[in-house]
Amino acid sequence: MRQVPVGAKGTYEFTVKREHLADTMEPSLPPVLATAMMSLAMELAAMDALKPYLEPGEMSVGVVVNVTHTGATPEGWKVRAEAEVTRAEGRRIEYDLRAYDQKEQVGYGTHARAVLERSKFDQRFADKVKSLKQ
Repeated sequence: MRQVPVGAKGTYEFTVKREHLADTMEPSLPPVLATAMMSLAMELAAMDALKPYLEPGEMSVGVVVNVTHTGATPEGWKVRAEAEVTRAEGRRIEYDLRAYDQKEQVGYGTHARAVLERSKFDQRFADKVKSLKQ
């Protein structure tokens, strides 16, 4: 992995669809963007910030997500998630996160990712799955 500079930024944008709404996961909830979907968009923005610095065969995994959802977003609205690197130490990268809909900021938080070799991850995962089949 190449050195990731503090201040590196990434974004992820999407339009809220029916499957992104909280009430599709739990009928008692309102038909607004689910917190889990906002958090996922923030993670994807963090991955976007890191992408230029990964070497072939590397990937990143989320290790910490701490977000606050501050506003409801309806179906059909556009959402933009932003991530900015605040610390890069070894293979651990930390971020500040923000999410906006067409009207206002709807979330913020922090996130950390770890950079791993994909082949090693895949082997450990395959071994784990195999261990339950025996």
